[in-house]
Amino acid sequence: MADAQTPLNPAPSVTVLTGAGISTGSGIPDFRGPNGVWTRDPQASRLLELDWYLAEPDIRRRAWQMWRDHPLWTAQPTPGHRALADLDQAGLLRAVATQNFDGLHQRAGLPASKVLELHGSLTGSRCLRCGAPEPTAEVMARLDVDPDPHCARCGGPLATDVVMFGEPLPSDVLDAAVEAAASCDVFLAVGSTLTVQPAASLTSVAAEAGARILIVNAEPTPYDRLADTVDRRPIEVALPALVRDLLAT
Repeated sequence: MADAQTPLNPAPSVTVLTGAGISTGSGIPDFRGPNGVWTRDPQASRLLELDWYLAEPDIRRRAWQMWRDHPLWTAQPTPGHRALADLDQAGLLRAVATQNFDGLHQRAGLPASKVLELHGSLTGSRCLRCGAPEPTAEVMARLDVDPDPHCARCGGPLATDVVMFGEPLPSDVLDAAVEAAASCDVFLAVGSTLTVQPAASLTSVAAEAGARILIVNAEPTPYDRLADTVDRRPIEVALPALVRDLLAT
């Protein structure tokens, strides 16, 4: 007879990795997809390259204009984002490690403590010389008169908290993501090309720990061979369906 204190089929613990694909349905363009920002204009990637940003005032001005005009400020969560919030409300979600900085997981209802923003966030900014923080909204409020904003404390250039090429990922966030990948029963990668490291390697961390791997992405990824399930359907369709399946287990 089974121990009454031990469920016969314990609910799975799920860790999720999300990439830009989950937010394209919200009107936020990705970077590397067939219609991605950098696919259409490879030079645009310089706006997120630390060396260029530090060296060229025009790059900084263009970057700040890009952030001010970005569609994420008015974007709304998709059914995919809301499905992950449902997963959390059911008690199955371990964490969402995201490559996105749009805040849509939080807007969909996920608590900030469950969202590991691997590539930073657009809500905060900081001085690249002394590190002094400043809310992005306050920096943007003065862009019309100060299009290349600098730190009031030391005069260094300001940048958003979005991680640029040439900067390390926040170590505490990455460590938490690795722990979440290594300790889950199901690892779900959604809308990511799984080519950007170290975020993509979370998939192999989970696989090596024995997790079931599910991948939802329109295009093939380097980690498809590790997956138990690969779903090419639109994320707005595939992810709610997968979440319903997980909730039914």
